[in-house]
Amino acid sequence: MPSSQKDWGFAAPTPTPSPAAATPAPTPETRPTIYEVKHGDALILIAKKFGMTVAQLKMFDGLHTDTIRVGQILRIPTLAEVAALATPVKKQKPAESTSSTTGPELDQLGLQIFLDREQFSAGPIAGKPGPAFSRVLLLYESSHEDAKDDASLGAKARAAVRNIFIRYKLRAEDFRFIAPQKAKAIATPIPTRVSARGHPERLPSKPAAAPSVHLSYEELITMPMLLYRTPWEFVAERFHCQEAYLHTLNPKLPATPEAGSEFQVPNVIPFEIEKAFNEPLQPQTDPKTPVTAAVIGLSLLNIYERGALVAVFPVSPARPGLHGRGSWTILDAIPRPRLATLQENTEQTRNLSLGPTIAVPQPTPSPAKTELSSEQYLASGPRNPAGIVWINLAKANSAEALPYGLHGTSIPDQMNFEQSIGGFRLANWDILRAVHHLPSGTPLEWR
Repeated sequence: MPSSQKDWGFAAPTPTPSPAAATPAPTPETRPTIYEVKHGDALILIAKKFGMTVAQLKMFDGLHTDTIRVGQILRIPTLAEVAALATPVKKQKPAESTSSTTGPELDQLGLQIFLDREQFSAGPIAGKPGPAFSRVLLLYESSHEDAKDDASLGAKARAAVRNIFIRYKLRAEDFRFIAPQKAKAIATPIPTRVSARGHPERLPSKPAAAPSVHLSYEELITMPMLLYRTPWEFVAERFHCQEAYLHTLNPKLPATPEAGSEFQVPNVIPFEIEKAFNEPLQPQTDPKTPVTAAVIGLSLLNIYERGALVAVFPVSPARPGLHGRGSWTILDAIPRPRLATLQENTEQTRNLSLGPTIAVPQPTPSPAKTELSSEQYLASGPRNPAGIVWINLAKANSAEALPYGLHGTSIPDQMNFEQSIGGFRLANWDILRAVHHLPSGTPLEWR
């Protein structure tokens, strides 16, 4: 069911930035964030060029030797990061250090970011691309004359994405979409030990992890909006990446970053949730530019304009046995969807397949429940199980919406593994891009 625009964006109090975050940001530096090793280069020459020591450059890039090779990509720290590297720190354990991304891995990461910017998404960006990456890469090469092989594609990607990573400063207004952190009911005891002299000593601790937030059903149905649970979730979704990878890129940030905190993020076109519904969701049908769509192998949503492939997005069935056959039709799109229930008693499992009848094992009947007199809702928001947009589907030549559709998700990192209740899921940033291509009446083919 649709929700009201007034419920979109929580009127949270502006968080008070920490003293460090309140310090005015320095003027942007005219220095690159990455450097490609050229013939004749040596670490001492590169370090001197950017005003640092060899030890600092090696520490920042995770290098263990002085050996570098032509074409290798080095990350160049900002002046502020150089100053931080000058501060003596204890040597980190290998598991706590951030590994550098060089050579083929960096090439793959750059390609994944480039493809995402071209709306050929292989899923949430991580250090190493997932299994869909190769398929999406081949689809792009086969549909673009200027990138028909790996060499031309690589050249096009490098020209379009000069910086693999950019910086993003968390803003006070971002907290409109981030749930306020609750104070812990029980303080976590500080681990201590008794020294040889009998005095308590504080034990070294691992970096703090983001707090786990678990809400009860009663809390969920009373919330005006289902917000991001942490700033990490907000930034990860904004820049189309796995949350765990975002932590890897930013090991020094605290578990609960405040306004003013700076993140290193993949250089994608950001998903700006605050502007998600500033324009009409669906385009008008244009006979001069016919649009069709296809779901391929229950894993990719392909969109075509005038027969040419223009966008590819990963899709995942939300529950077992749900699949399509033949042609369907895209209907209207519902922005900011919410879920409603009367807690109806389900007598049997519905077979939602349009293919041959499949025998579905029936669960053990539960005691009949009394239906509610009025509906209960899960509010809209990025953490609603239906995501930020729901697209109604119908059978071919029908205008009657089916009980499932294409929609966003609250779990972009796990949508291929966890079951849900909707239909066919896409990441929120992908469903928003997809709906801008799909006018009502678009035929959807299952292959």
